[in-house]
Amino acid sequence: MRLQASCKMTVTATEADCPVVAMLRPRSGDAQWMVSERYDLHPWVQTTEYVDSYGNLCQRMKIPQGDMRIEVEMVMEAEDHIAVAPDAMATPIEDLPFDALQYLLQSRYCPSDKMEDRARQIVGNAEPGYAQVEAIRSWIHTNLQYRYGVSNGATDALDSLNDGAGVCRDFSHVGIGLTRSLRIPARLVVGYLYRLDPMDMHAWFEAFVGGRWYTFDATQDAPRGGRIVVAYGRDAADVAFISNYGPLEMGEMVVTVEQVDLGDGTQHQQLQSRQTS
Repeated sequence: MRLQASCKMTVTATEADCPVVAMLRPRSGDAQWMVSERYDLHPWVQTTEYVDSYGNLCQRMKIPQGDMRIEVEMVMEAEDHIAVAPDAMATPIEDLPFDALQYLLQSRYCPSDKMEDRARQIVGNAEPGYAQVEAIRSWIHTNLQYRYGVSNGATDALDSLNDGAGVCRDFSHVGIGLTRSLRIPARLVVGYLYRLDPMDMHAWFEAFVGGRWYTFDATQDAPRGGRIVVAYGRDAADVAFISNYGPLEMGEMVVTVEQVDLGDGTQHQQLQSRQTS
């Protein structure tokens, strides 16, 4: 399916020019392909781009004191459906790709070294591999309440388990922590999801089983395609869409995702989110 997505935001450097690293551009890959893109800054400033250790495109710039408008629009070819493999077994540690090994370790928001007992209780007799991760995803969807205002920038997976609530980032951290505790690599993914309601930038997680990565989204009751991946990381610390190194205030952010009419009678369908801080 072809999707058009956009993210438009206002940021304010309150005291002085503020160095930032942004992470707002998706890359082409096996599951998605960039058709067209626009990335604009108002006012315009010199920007350099690099690829981080997780393969994400990062834009480095200095926001001048005052307001800046950042606008990103893209058209992507994305998968209509995500792959599922209920019988996929856990990949032996010795057979894991080198770049998957880092996703076995505990991280800032995913203290997996403290979560194995809970994970074993949740997965029960599920076979090691996809079935265990799906049991975790299903348990989170059923037992955690999606609620704003419960978590903050310091909330980790154990906090979310204790609170019994959170948002997509928190659900993903819980899934990642529990999955890693079973010696299965898991990573956080951020991006866009078509027909997400309410529309916003979204987070889910992936697990490496059966020799490849599979998508798991504990906020949804069934597997859903229509995803545009912007970034991967160990947890939210690695995939912030704006990392600022000085005082910076976030203003309005508007996210849209629509299916593009390819001339076959398909109608544009759009959901939009407006957020203010």
